[in-house]
Amino acid sequence: MPAHEGTRTYDAVIVGGGHNGLVAAAYLARAGRSVLVLERLDHTGGAAVSTRPFAGVDARLSRYSYLVSLLPDKIVRDLGLDFRVQSRTISSYTPAERGGRATGLLVGGGEERTREAFAALTGGEREYAAWQRFYAMTGQVAERVFPTLTEPLPTREELRRRVDDETAWRALFEEPIGVTIEENFSDDLVRGVVLTDALIGTFADAHDASLAQNRCFLYHVIGGGTGAWDVPVGGMGALTDALAGAARAAGAVIATGHEAVRIDTDGQTAEVTYRTADGEGTAVARHVLVNASPRELAALTGDTAPEPAEGAQLKVNMLLKRLPRLRDSTVDPREAFAGTFHIAEGYGQLATAHAQAAAGELPAAPPSEIYCHSLTDPSILGPDLAARGYQTLTLFGLHTPARLFARDNDAVRDELLKSTLAQLDAHLAEPLADCLATDADGRPCIEAKTPLDLERDLGLPGGNIFHRALSWPYAQEDTGRWGVETRHANVLLCGAGAVRGGGVSGVPGHNAAMAVLGE
Repeated sequence: MPAHEGTRTYDAVIVGGGHNGLVAAAYLARAGRSVLVLERLDHTGGAAVSTRPFAGVDARLSRYSYLVSLLPDKIVRDLGLDFRVQSRTISSYTPAERGGRATGLLVGGGEERTREAFAALTGGEREYAAWQRFYAMTGQVAERVFPTLTEPLPTREELRRRVDDETAWRALFEEPIGVTIEENFSDDLVRGVVLTDALIGTFADAHDASLAQNRCFLYHVIGGGTGAWDVPVGGMGALTDALAGAARAAGAVIATGHEAVRIDTDGQTAEVTYRTADGEGTAVARHVLVNASPRELAALTGDTAPEPAEGAQLKVNMLLKRLPRLRDSTVDPREAFAGTFHIAEGYGQLATAHAQAAAGELPAAPPSEIYCHSLTDPSILGPDLAARGYQTLTLFGLHTPARLFARDNDAVRDELLKSTLAQLDAHLAEPLADCLATDADGRPCIEAKTPLDLERDLGLPGGNIFHRALSWPYAQEDTGRWGVETRHANVLLCGAGAVRGGGVSGVPGHNAAMAVLGE
């Protein structure tokens, strides 16, 4: 609604056009409610967008968020989305050096092949048997917990009964994840591969008493009831474009370039003040759904802000002329990079990196993981690039909390990127720099984003990709029926900071819409 149209009353005003806000908009509009979405930027999608970051290069990268696991099929079906994901052929590859020889662990390509890879690396059958038992356990938990995400919040005891496995409950919900990893696995590299799911965007040790790492691990292994992480066909922007289309088709009004600056409410009716290039305007609503962080919600409503959040990741996007050759010549790079390529993520390495970062230093061997989405979905490359064998690479670095960049974001980013790529180069038969494509201006096709960059570009508090520490998926004090409620009866939180938020899921958007509709 442009500012000059004056004040109008809606059933719902949604602050923020990220994927969760669009999910809520589509559900409410399809239910016959009048909906206005206010988006600060000139486009919708938030962190779930596809862009061409390199000048003159026809490659659409999922610039920020990049894989899909937590999006329920129910939402795709309910909203009639033209969107699909593609499974990766390989789960992961982790290069290593054992006995002076370049080797590694390839997980995927069939059970027998994976069994042989474990035996070759670890010298026996024990670790693979433990791997099968462990992931059978998490798979069973996933089947039972994932369906609850789009239902009213269960109590802790209700969820415990639903899990119906005391060993699994203790391992995932009560004891630090490091305990069960060390109980089940002996090999340092295998332990590290398991632990990484507990550390994505989460600055914690395996034995952190807060169990922040357990909550992160849980969300990474329950997606879709299987824990599989898939590639969005057409890039992440294909999802948010489909959501925006569904919302508009149902009658929602999406106003980009409209920044909400204040919410005033008496619990029955709310007035949202917004700013545009032309001035200020207001919209009146029966409900306001905030697709932003809890800190932004507090700023809008004038409430006391929660504790500051802190992100802890380095995100790097690259375009290559070709995939690099590996020192481990037994593995085809097209397989090694097809899944999750783990770098410096042994169990001991992860502990050391965390300790160094906690002491205020950049990790000497920064841990990270790499994904080549174009191997699974070549459609993100222009026809010419695809024909010439170009590939995208996404790198996600761990244990780099925002505090490390405070003194000089640009300088620390450059230093960290250099040392992170050096860890990768140690496992390559040729420098990655030799494989990088160049843009129209002759510059290497590589960009890096620190937590502070994400805070500036996307409004993520402290660059935290989850908006705040992830929550357990059960009711706690003041969580409300759906986990989206606030102290204001008609103001709901529908972003990643809601209970059961985080990741590209649409779950908070769905749940906020259900709360409005009285489901």
